[in-house]
Amino acid sequence: MTATDELLFDGADWDFRTLQRICDACEQIARDELGLDVYPNQIEVITAEQMLDAYSSVGMPLFYKHWSFGKHFAFQEASYRKGLMGLAYEIVINSSPCISYLMEENTATMQTLVIAHAAFGHNHFFKNNYLFKQWTDADGILDYLEFAKRYVAHCEERHGRLAVEHTLDAAHALMSHGIDRYPGKKSLDLRAEEKRAGRRRAHEESAFNDLWRTVPTGPAKSGAVLDVERRRQMLGLPQENLLYFLEKTAPRLKPWQREILRIVRNIAQYFYPQSQTKVMNEGTATYVHYRIMSRLHEQGRLTDGNFLEFLQSHTNVVFQPEFDDPRYSGFNPYALGFAMMQDIERIVTDPDDEDREWFPDVAGKGDAMAVLRDIWANYRDESFISQFMSPRLMRHFRLFHLHDDPEERAGILVDAIHDERGYRRLRRELARQYDVGFIDPNIEVVDVDLAGDRRLMLRHTVVKGAQLTEADTKRVLQHLADLWSYDVSLVEADASGTVLKEYVAHPRNIAAAA
Repeated sequence: MTATDELLFDGADWDFRTLQRICDACEQIARDELGLDVYPNQIEVITAEQMLDAYSSVGMPLFYKHWSFGKHFAFQEASYRKGLMGLAYEIVINSSPCISYLMEENTATMQTLVIAHAAFGHNHFFKNNYLFKQWTDADGILDYLEFAKRYVAHCEERHGRLAVEHTLDAAHALMSHGIDRYPGKKSLDLRAEEKRAGRRRAHEESAFNDLWRTVPTGPAKSGAVLDVERRRQMLGLPQENLLYFLEKTAPRLKPWQREILRIVRNIAQYFYPQSQTKVMNEGTATYVHYRIMSRLHEQGRLTDGNFLEFLQSHTNVVFQPEFDDPRYSGFNPYALGFAMMQDIERIVTDPDDEDREWFPDVAGKGDAMAVLRDIWANYRDESFISQFMSPRLMRHFRLFHLHDDPEERAGILVDAIHDERGYRRLRRELARQYDVGFIDPNIEVVDVDLAGDRRLMLRHTVVKGAQLTEADTKRVLQHLADLWSYDVSLVEADASGTVLKEYVAHPRNIAAAA
């Protein structure tokens, strides 16, 4: 066999047989040398327009119709045509089989790169990370999306497009507050959701909500009669999952509206792990594709020219602009994740004294892939950075921490530098930027005025003075009031209980407006 015969491809052109050879070669290295455990792969080649369409529907192959998806498509298509934005080389879906969309414009080298990156790097992370195991159902998501699409279309036919659109608008506005953050509250079996949805509709159409029996109907009952603690317990308060609360207790929602809230809530829950693992997920995929592509080159299955093409693309992906660069917008998750994976490999295989002091459990262990696979399975971004960001890597990125709090002291001061105390502070502050408990607003339903005007009362606990944007808050609160059908109030208060801001929204008569 000649050297040319051993190559996976020659030049930039490819066909589907070539893709099959590429996938088989990547899989052999991924499974046999890296020890990856992946879902079955389904690879689909799509056009640039189809990639833009996938962008508009958050990368899902099936989705219900909504005007916002078309708006996103039109904006992104115009930007792409004008050269103001590029397109991803691939999109990968956390499902079983794991679906990877490849751009047909990619060269053979880029197809090899994205297969290694998505079909094996992301795929392994999806299947093995504990957050995805807790919160997602890879076997059932495609069937559930098909059900959601059919159900929303059926509601449009039966109840009118505008009515469904208004409900979806409100649900989408509250989507980021429709998430359960604790494993005990989840439902994993999405395939059973369609059957349960039918049973729920049949029950809700034949029964009323007994909760509202407690609402006073005349002067004989006063607010004092209602025990506050019992009422809050009965309503499950405080409740941070706003969509769940509305689905279960909003007094005037129709059964089909409750089911739409549940659909949006389940989809939001499905994407919840991805927001917590961006650095780890992209770092894992980038590290895996780098290892696979390097190994293919060592085996003589990629030419030097192909490998240089890969290195150019890889270098662009992991480029990290400096803090004073106009392109800087925070840490590039590819750059940070890949650098940390490589640094862990160095610590495990060739540690120095500093590494042994900071990482006694893994330094010098020898088997880098075993350590990395364990990390990929058991950490999220916040804990990953707080445990494995090394002093050497902090020096490499030249990290420092600025302190700016006028209530404590005047001016901006550097309060963390490259000494032991500074390293620990830097690592802690960087990890906090990826902690959803710190960066996501803590908004809860705290009470309902059942004895009076049935106002829904919410509270936002302000952390470090970070209040909500007023314009966005008013718009979202209006959607909440429309779903609740009564007044809604939101109080922003700091940790001491001092009220900083209060908002009130009144429900609109959507039917009359339509």
